[in-house]
Amino acid sequence: MAIIDYLKDRRIIAFILILVVLALLDYRYGLHLGVEFAGGTQIPITLQQSVTPSQMNQVITILQQRLSTFGLRQISIEGVGTSQILVTIPSVSQSDVASTVSVIQSQGVFQGIVNGKVAINGSSIIAGSAVAAPTQAAGGNASWSVNFYVTPQGGNQFSRVAFGQANKPLYMFLDRPIATVILLNSSILGSGSTVVGATGQQEIAAIQDAVAFGNKTIPVELLSSGNSNWGSLQKFFAANKNRYHTVILSNTTPAFITSNLTALNYSLSFKNAANMTPVLINVGNSTLAPRIQVDSWPAIGLLSSPLLNPGVTNGSTSNQGYVISGSAPPTLATLQSKINYASNQSALIQSVLSGGALPVHVIVGVPVTTPPTLGASFENISIISLVLAVLAVSIVIVIRYAKLFLIVPILLTTLGELFIIISVIGLIGTIDLAAIAGMIAVIGTGVDAQIIISDELLSKTQHEVTMKSRLSNAFYIVWADAVLLIIAMLPLFFSTSLVSVIGFSESTIIGALLGVLITRPSYGAILSRHYSVRENA
Repeated sequence: MAIIDYLKDRRIIAFILILVVLALLDYRYGLHLGVEFAGGTQIPITLQQSVTPSQMNQVITILQQRLSTFGLRQISIEGVGTSQILVTIPSVSQSDVASTVSVIQSQGVFQGIVNGKVAINGSSIIAGSAVAAPTQAAGGNASWSVNFYVTPQGGNQFSRVAFGQANKPLYMFLDRPIATVILLNSSILGSGSTVVGATGQQEIAAIQDAVAFGNKTIPVELLSSGNSNWGSLQKFFAANKNRYHTVILSNTTPAFITSNLTALNYSLSFKNAANMTPVLINVGNSTLAPRIQVDSWPAIGLLSSPLLNPGVTNGSTSNQGYVISGSAPPTLATLQSKINYASNQSALIQSVLSGGALPVHVIVGVPVTTPPTLGASFENISIISLVLAVLAVSIVIVIRYAKLFLIVPILLTTLGELFIIISVIGLIGTIDLAAIAGMIAVIGTGVDAQIIISDELLSKTQHEVTMKSRLSNAFYIVWADAVLLIIAMLPLFFSTSLVSVIGFSESTIIGALLGVLITRPSYGAILSRHYSVRENA
């Protein structure tokens, strides 16, 4: 039979047209390969609670805004179910991964506190107004700053709270801890101060002023040298375990203390020495009688604390700009490392202020990194696996029927089906290892459908039955198998805890649908025309 005779069947024509269209789309837009093949890092995120679709979209939008502002533009953020998000970045650099995790982990709640009251907050910031100033290097250190503007309502609130508070600090916090206690080693006092002659009492007073916030004040408990006062501190923690749930402490805290706190059901947030140490400065006019103030404190999210100019504390309102500023830790070894720190800090704060606060807390999982060379190896192995699966299916069919003619239609329809699945998933989604596993499974189940169709069309006991009836009988079974397969995959597709298997279920479902709608009808049409039995359709 001439090839032109096969092209008279609309099912075969539709099959060919779909292949051509998808090939053109693949050439125009390319396929989206997962991090397992393209290389990069995938960061899993778990939301603290299930959210609605609109809240999920809000979280994704905020993260996209933050990460794009931070400089990560080739990113993929995908919501999975109601409590999972996958962030993929095209980088395997540990510094890029760490910076991305920092941006994601930030809840994004900004507060400017004056005298224990909120003067400005994140909702007051005009969208898009946060701009990081160029990093400044002078005197062996590097400084950073971020400028932003507030709404008229925010300006009115600031003028009310700042009224009469001239020369007092405006403590600017990002994600200030709540229901939290700080366990501070007394040996830290003095190490963060640049003030000559500052006393321990002055430093403690400055620290207490920085953490004051009405009934949300953060208690600071001092652990004396040699841990001699732990007995009394333990009584405090035991008495307040229902009021506070987290303890911020040094990562060098003795194990017996951390064990005691864990036994009291406290969550422990360990910080290194640089983050635990409050940066203290002299804001007075005299070095003989210094006026100590906490300038910044990473452990509690205190970014900076500029003094209020008398001109902004007289009750007047204006659309003036605000500045958050700071400098790199003096403990960094080189000037370049300080410049890098300052640049990263300003970019981080700008991105978080630009994106806004997340509506729900997020928990960042362990990032999974795949180097590009390993991804290329995975890609080659996956291609070989798919080809072997196709060959295995073809060999089974040929052996069963001992008809060489079947090799061509089987290979054409199976390879065509595989191409369609890859194109559809690669164009609208992402091809990852789980999706490849689903494709192999679909190829394996495809042998069942081809055997059913072949048995019906080549049956020697049904000569009196029309080809149309035989195909109808075959596709009744094929459709039933496909429906059962799809139903079996649906729980995995909507899973919110087994994120890695969603690609498997997705490709299996798509493959089953495409098989019964496109490739199986084409296979039946080729066989029926080859044996010169025409349908009475």
